[in-house]
Amino acid sequence: MPQQILIIGLGQFGMSLARTLSEKGAEVLAVDRRKNLVDEASAFVTEAITVDATDETELARLQPAQRDCSVCAIGDDSKEASIICTALLRQMGAPWVIGRANNSMHRRILQLVGAHLVVNPEEEYGRRFANRLINRHVISDMPLGEDLHLTELTVPPAMIGKTLVDLSLPKRFGIMVVAIRRGAPSKVLQPSPHDPLEANDRLIIVSSEAAVHKLTKGA
Repeated sequence: MPQQILIIGLGQFGMSLARTLSEKGAEVLAVDRRKNLVDEASAFVTEAITVDATDETELARLQPAQRDCSVCAIGDDSKEASIICTALLRQMGAPWVIGRANNSMHRRILQLVGAHLVVNPEEEYGRRFANRLINRHVISDMPLGEDLHLTELTVPPAMIGKTLVDLSLPKRFGIMVVAIRRGAPSKVLQPSPHDPLEANDRLIIVSSEAAVHKLTKGA
């Protein structure tokens, strides 16, 4: 059964999230006070409604307690609205509430009113983009926990033609290669320890952030 997700706030972050979740098969109910944004989202989400999510009666009609996840993606235009909405979602029994924060104080307040998870998209993107600037081989990076990352990177030139056995990445860098992306169109393959790496390969690895930097500098 598809996950049912409520997204409140259709700014750049909320709209992108609604589109991506819909593409991945989730049933998305998208909500905003601005009718033009609701009309835009209606082209790809399951349902889009013009609602003031700070109005307790209107929010209750969306049945957040029946959704798998509720995301309050209200952005810079109203921190007060995002706090009220997040608090109301928790009071209404929403099982998993995600709040969007714009700064550290906003994050603390959202946590105090009960958000299960608080994200700051701009801050997180800034960190990921900084990693890409410093490590030019990095294509994408996703934190998994405390200093543990899932990273996709191009094979450094010094590693081309060598096997994973030759490279001894776990021993030298503390890096585990979990998959290799190869070919055009690309296919994700289970890594073979004895197959030489090719020039256009991309490694998908699990490691610390520091290990990625050491690998790209010292491979």
